[in-house]
Amino acid sequence: MNKIKIVLLSSIIISFIVFSVNAQTPSTILNSDISKKITVHHAAVVTAHPLASKAGLEMLQKGGNAFDAAITVQLVLAVVYPNAGNLGGGGFMIAHTKDGNNLCLDFREVAPEKAFKDMYLDSASNPIPGLSQDGHLACGVPGTVSGIFKMLKYARLPLEILMAPAIEYAEKGFKITAAQADDLNELKPDFLKNNISPVAFVKYESWKAGDLLIQPELANTLKRIRKKGLKGFYEGPTAQYIVDEMKKGKGIISLEDLKNYEAKSRIPMEFDYKNNHIVTMPLPSSGGIILKQLLKMTAFKNMSSMGFQSPECMQLIIEAERRAYADRANFLGDPDFVKVPVKTLTSDNYLQTRINDYRPGVAGNSNDTKAGVIHESEETTHISIIDDEGNAIAITTTLNDSYGSKTVVSKAGFILNNEMDDFSIKPGVPNLYGVTGNEANAIAPRKKMLSSMTPTIVLNSNKPIIVVGTPGGSTIPTNVFQTITSLIDFKMSPENAVNLPKFHFQWLPDEVFIEPEFSNTSKEKLTAMGYVVKERGYMGRTELIQIDYQNGKKITAIADKRGDDAAAGY
Repeated sequence: MNKIKIVLLSSIIISFIVFSVNAQTPSTILNSDISKKITVHHAAVVTAHPLASKAGLEMLQKGGNAFDAAITVQLVLAVVYPNAGNLGGGGFMIAHTKDGNNLCLDFREVAPEKAFKDMYLDSASNPIPGLSQDGHLACGVPGTVSGIFKMLKYARLPLEILMAPAIEYAEKGFKITAAQADDLNELKPDFLKNNISPVAFVKYESWKAGDLLIQPELANTLKRIRKKGLKGFYEGPTAQYIVDEMKKGKGIISLEDLKNYEAKSRIPMEFDYKNNHIVTMPLPSSGGIILKQLLKMTAFKNMSSMGFQSPECMQLIIEAERRAYADRANFLGDPDFVKVPVKTLTSDNYLQTRINDYRPGVAGNSNDTKAGVIHESEETTHISIIDDEGNAIAITTTLNDSYGSKTVVSKAGFILNNEMDDFSIKPGVPNLYGVTGNEANAIAPRKKMLSSMTPTIVLNSNKPIIVVGTPGGSTIPTNVFQTITSLIDFKMSPENAVNLPKFHFQWLPDEVFIEPEFSNTSKEKLTAMGYVVKERGYMGRTELIQIDYQNGKKITAIADKRGDDAAAGY
């Protein structure tokens, strides 16, 4: 009997047993449960799944703060939103505390000790298709659990309380949404290809909305974390399960890699923008640098006078993006390994020179526009939270592609990332999201791969007025940029800032991507200028909180219309 038949038969048996023994009523998601917009006065939580938003709100109502809610939300997303919520991935946090301090936490995955520069190339130095994207060798050492425990020092509630919702949803199950059913059906061949043991995400018949997803192995992993803390994941049985899984598919994560992982506190990237103060993510995410470059370059040309998404305004943004992403490809990498000229790349003089050479009404091209001259010695999910005390948190976490490497750790029940693809596996070769890089982002042991995640908080008078972020791979910085400028420059409602069609450009490929429902007039005029404009699916799923202090404290929380995202608050 071949491998696929064995896995399929085992999955049928497990599904039958699990569905038979669980007689309790699972959590059901109805359209009426999903709040896309709320207006409250105390606290709000916005996430990619209504059960996660609900659980975060419950922690706030039990006396927890934004950090308590953030921990619970991440753990619940690892259960109910397995395509991006995770234990086997990593991410970044930006926070503003009630005491006025800005915090930055980096729990990005790292390359294993046995990783090396040309590990995804064949004997002729050509990339081996899929090797950095699917299966065991695509996995970086996961950082999410370490990040959660770094956040715990700012929280109030006991870990047992914070973990209870996630354990319950894993153990008792929850009813999947229509979107999740479609994903699981589409990815069934990938799960069968990349897993020898049966996994909870595969069953004989097709998944449908309302089906019960129970993950007993994941529940046991969560219980080990609850009992042993960090050692419940990075050492002991769970760590051994990860290493055993690696051996099944030539993966290279070791027990030492896991034991040595530690999330890092970093200095956030901060800068002023039109009487506001932006707090966002520094390297190893490119997001903060790109966001600062875009905001500064467009401000030099008085973007707000051009009109929202007018052809003139769009051209200015496209040409700013062309220059920012060219710089990303050439200069950016893990600052613990390479010297990155951040100060110059984000300086007024440099950026004004960069944007001054574009020609209004005529498309630029990426053959002519390279990285600047320096003289100096994308599947993801976002969480936005504010509590009643003024603590604000923006967290973006990821497995990279949807459901990461499609590799589930046998006996542990969670999916591993495929973040190694975010390295530059060869100079000039695009990754999953079409982004290229060079030596600055080359693979090396213990090095962090460059990211695009851009969790961001905007302050005014040292109070948070915007908490924002989105998934979307390389489209993340441009999406966050458009949301912030829609609010600040174009005085748009938060609902429109999130939900109106977005566009994206990233140097290579030399094409402008637009979402469905985009203005035909703008599309035609950009084409007439010489741009190649292509329609694609939705870009990102923005989670936005806007706070107005003029009349008390009015909190407007918006969950993106592009998914099952939901806002909750009181």
